[in-house]
Amino acid sequence: MIKRSMFAAVATASLLASSAIAQAQAPEQYDLLIDNGTIYDGMGGAPFTGDVAIRGDRIVYVGPQAPGSAKKTVDATGMAVSPGFINMLSWAVESLIADGRGLSDTTQGVTLEVFGEGNSMGPLNPEMKKLAVKRQDDIKYPIKWTTLGEYLTYLTKKGITPNVASFIGATTVRVHELGEKDVDPTPEQLDRMRALVRDAMKEGALGVGSSMIYAPASYAETPELIAITTEAGKCGGMYISHMRSEGDRLVEAVDELITISRESGAPAEIYHLKQAGKENWGKLDEVIKHVEAARANGQRITADMYTYTAGATGLDASMPTWVQSGGLEDWIKRLKDPEIRAKLVQEMRTPSKDWENLLLGTGSPDKVLLIAFKNPKLKPLTGKTLGEVARMRGKSPEETAMDLVVEDGSRVGTVYFLMNEDNVKRQVGLPWVAFGSDAESSAPEGVFLKSSTHPRAYGNFARALGTYARDQKAAPLADVIRRMTSFPATNLGIKGRGVLRDGYYADVVVFDPAKIQDHATFEKPQQLSTGVRDVFINGTQVLKNGEHTGAKPGRFVRGPGWAGWPGGGACK
Repeated sequence: MIKRSMFAAVATASLLASSAIAQAQAPEQYDLLIDNGTIYDGMGGAPFTGDVAIRGDRIVYVGPQAPGSAKKTVDATGMAVSPGFINMLSWAVESLIADGRGLSDTTQGVTLEVFGEGNSMGPLNPEMKKLAVKRQDDIKYPIKWTTLGEYLTYLTKKGITPNVASFIGATTVRVHELGEKDVDPTPEQLDRMRALVRDAMKEGALGVGSSMIYAPASYAETPELIAITTEAGKCGGMYISHMRSEGDRLVEAVDELITISRESGAPAEIYHLKQAGKENWGKLDEVIKHVEAARANGQRITADMYTYTAGATGLDASMPTWVQSGGLEDWIKRLKDPEIRAKLVQEMRTPSKDWENLLLGTGSPDKVLLIAFKNPKLKPLTGKTLGEVARMRGKSPEETAMDLVVEDGSRVGTVYFLMNEDNVKRQVGLPWVAFGSDAESSAPEGVFLKSSTHPRAYGNFARALGTYARDQKAAPLADVIRRMTSFPATNLGIKGRGVLRDGYYADVVVFDPAKIQDHATFEKPQQLSTGVRDVFINGTQVLKNGEHTGAKPGRFVRGPGWAGWPGGGACK
């Protein structure tokens, strides 16, 4: 019996070994093979000709020639093949509710939208929900969530093409506990704000995002920001900020961001790096000096940018923040008071260190373009400048701005021409600068035609790859791709994305480097970019020969603090 048992064991082992050898020798089977493309793996090195093989939602091979066969093969001869692009500053929070395709970004190769500049879609209390619904513009929707994680889950269950992630907004946390008035938190309120950040980090938030030129965000002092960012840092998150100034106090604002990073222990990023106002164009050297000194000192300080010389925001950025205390409704009430209006006119015409005056920064009301109204009666003014409308009405630009806010019941969407083209080109070449549209992801149809937009919504990434990398040689194509892929993924602490590598999620873009081009202009911004041929998200093709397939495989991408990670996440 013993000999028979030993013989059986040896025979079984032999069969298992033979089976393993046979399996090892069997050709690989893939769901998809992207064949013979010029591979930019996202790490910034020299490209090579080769294949990317996908099985399910993952990449299983990247190299010169994939062994085996695939159910589907895409010939990428003569095309660049890269990881999907990460939009570091997306405002697609509402546009994806209206249209989950995210067409203006998908056609540029964006596979991950990152939200949370100051305001995030959660956490919300009952009053915040009520006001949010009341203040909705062209896109109307019920609010079926309370926390940030619930919103992102709602979005993906609804069905969206891109992956989504978000910072928790410092403004949202402040409003949740303090409302919209210019007040400081008590120690108890600050503790609750910190707890909200920690809870959001455990849900998968990426860190804390702020927008410091706007009320009520501007009411927060540096120690408050350090306190809430410390909680994000404990969870592996970062601080990312539309700084307190991008103009007259730009360098001081950079120093504040560096201080918040150092004191909280969290890395930090500058949202849409710029030098606003002609008198500030010469400050780029000093900004670079301060950032690179902090980096040399061991701090991880980075930035992102959009590739245009104009920004887009609202008429609130032309008025002092004190008049906006208490929120939109209180602001509008004050704008109806003759004494307050007279005071405002003077303040709007006078340079100040206390607030960021974008109207003054442009140098002329004719460099302030009106692009989005809520009131149907005002929509015919879309595309006109503040100066034009002021002359039409026979009033000063300052009075006209006030009137438009009152009549529209909103901040009024506005483009400000503020920046210098040489600086934009130089920033594209900085190795620590990523890219973000600072815009919605929409389509040139339906509800999106009710208002205009900034061309960055349709062209930011194509413009970086085409106009700046290819045409102007502002930076090597491989490095611009790196700063759209592995660089932001690493900064955000995102796992398994941003690189073409075995085991990583199959977010892949196939584009023509010779033809990729933005077409959106300030006069006609709602024009899709061209040159991106195919896009795959989580292994599913969402763009085929430049046309959307209708697929919506987007997922909630979580940060390092998520409690669902093995071991419970990074929160200490």
